[in-house]
Amino acid sequence: MSDDIRHESWVTSDMSKSLNDLEIYREAMRRGEIVWSWVVNWDFLAKDTVGMQFVRSIGFIAANISKGHGRFHHKEKQKFCYYSWDSLVESLRKRLNASIKSSGPQSDTHDSCLMTH
Repeated sequence: MSDDIRHESWVTSDMSKSLNDLEIYREAMRRGEIVWSWVVNWDFLAKDTVGMQFVRSIGFIAANISKGHGRFHHKEKQKFCYYSWDSLVESLRKRLNASIKSSGPQSDTHDSCLMTH
């Protein structure tokens, strides 16, 4: 993720802000859609094993940002921030498994989509 997104202070964000005003949330949603478009074209076995896990882990990034945004207390928001980070790490691990075990994305373009903006 870009430095701008990584350093965005969504954990201390004003709850009056819409979730869609958070750049990090919009970016997580965009990347989830990209991963979905990759996985939907895989063969059944790859899609049913690695693909489903990959889609879920990338989707949990935005889901946890959303859950954290709706919390009142800072520590709760921070907890969901950590959950989002864990989901990102899991997504990168699933990406590696996908490149090894499936006919899924193999190019540097796909890697850069997950790791940069």
